[in-house]
Amino acid sequence: MLIYLIRHGESAYNAEGRIQGQSDVPLSELGRRQSDAVADALAGDAVDAIYSSPLRRALETAQPVASRTGTPVVTDPRLMEIDAGVFQDRLRAELAERYPEEYRQWLSGDPDFTIPGGESRRDLMVRGGDVLLAIRRAGYEHAVVVSHGGLLSAVLKVLLDIPAHRHPFRLENGSISRIEYTGGSVKLLSLNETHHLRHVGLAGTGDL
Repeated sequence: MLIYLIRHGESAYNAEGRIQGQSDVPLSELGRRQSDAVADALAGDAVDAIYSSPLRRALETAQPVASRTGTPVVTDPRLMEIDAGVFQDRLRAELAERYPEEYRQWLSGDPDFTIPGGESRRDLMVRGGDVLLAIRRAGYEHAVVVSHGGLLSAVLKVLLDIPAHRHPFRLENGSISRIEYTGGSVKLLSLNETHHLRHVGLAGTGDL
C-alpha cells in the first residue's frame, strides 16, 4: 500500500503568521495555486481513496486532487490539526507577550506539554497514529491523505518510531511525502517533496 501524505497549501492564517490550530480558515491565493500543483503531480497516479481533514484549508487542497483523479474525498476529524487552545487565532509575535511561560514550554518541544484549552504533541501522535492505522486497514493500494503540518509530522514520528521528544523535520505547505506498507513493515519513500511547487512558490510558514 502506498500512501501520499499531503500538507495543505498556504492558508490565509499562514500568510499572516497567525496560529490556526483547528480554526477553519481558507487557502490563500498562493495556497490555491499550490493545491493545483499537487493535483497536477498526482494526476497520473492510480488513486483509490482520498482522505482529508474537514478543515477548509485541507479540503480546498484535496478537492483539485479529487477532480483530477475522479476519486471522492472522505473527511475524518482525526486528521484535523492540533487543538491550539489559547494560542489559536493569535499572531506568533503575540504569544511571547501574552503567554510567556506557556509559549516557552511549547518552544521547548516537550511532547507532554498541553496547550491550555488544547492538546499536547503526544495527544496528536496518538490521534494521528490511530487514523493512519484505520486507513491502512481499509486495504487500498494508493491512498491520499490531506492534512496539516503538525498532524502529519506526528504521524510520521509514529510510523518511523521516532521518540516523541524529537522533532527532526518540518513539512512545507503543499508538500508531498510518500510511505509504503509492505507486509508488516513501513518504508519512507520520500519526505517533504516540493519540486512540483517550483513554478508557484513556497510559503515559508510554520507548522500550525
